Amino acid sequence: MVHFVGAGPGAPDLITLRGKRLLEEADVIIYAGSLVNPQLLDYAKEGCSIYNSAEMTLEEVLAVMRQAEQDGKTTVRLHTGDPCIYGAIREQMDALDEDQILYDSCPGVSSFCGAAAALDLEYTLPEISQSVIITRMAGRTPVPDKESIESFAAHRATMVVFLSTSMLEELSERLIAGGYKEDTPAAIVYKATWEDEQTHICTVGTLAQTAKEHHITKTALMIIGDAVSSNSYERSKLYHPEFTTEFRVGKER
Repeated sequence: MVHFVGAGPGAPDLITLRGKRLLEEADVIIYAGSLVNPQLLDYAKEGCSIYNSAEMTLEEVLAVMRQAEQDGKTTVRLHTGDPCIYGAIREQMDALDEDQILYDSCPGVSSFCGAAAALDLEYTLPEISQSVIITRMAGRTPVPDKESIESFAAHRATMVVFLSTSMLEELSERLIAGGYKEDTPAAIVYKATWEDEQTHICTVGTLAQTAKEHHITKTALMIIGDAVSSNSYERSKLYHPEFTTEFRVGKER
């Protein structure tokens, strides 16, 4: 059996209870060493075989999984955040399907949630933004043309940009070309929930300058939109005394 497990955004105590249990029970752990906090490996039992996938190809990862299966061992494939976001898990699952190896997924806390926590931020403020766009800039991994930064920026919703810290000048230009104003609030969150976490509030126009001033070149998320620093949002109706729900009757004004 192979368990795909979300490690969470960084802090070792932000893995789920299920994820921690699976780590403790695993005979083999293959972890994404470039991003997963190595402190999580302290949960591994004595005798567990541990592999760093940052130094491996897909074929090498699959070979370890297949050998573990032949040996009757349980494998945990430990991905950063939640594996469903930029985790490259589908290609692994398809290969396991071909080999008729059973697997399942254990969700984790994504770094975009960790980044919001670091900023005490709510992405979906009433009358400000009710949608969150998660995307990335095209690099060595392309992005479909229909998902360009400009096309998403036209909505002026809250945007969270992964894997793009080295391209912030271009990101700013494309955000502005798509519809965000240069002074639209933005934030850079470096290593959300890690001990060396950094948060920096800026604007769309000063993303690159802010990153340069703080020597941030990777492992950061960019958050774009008025939700970053708005104080003019509407109160939630859900908890308004005049609002009737399934559980209580609202009071007349």
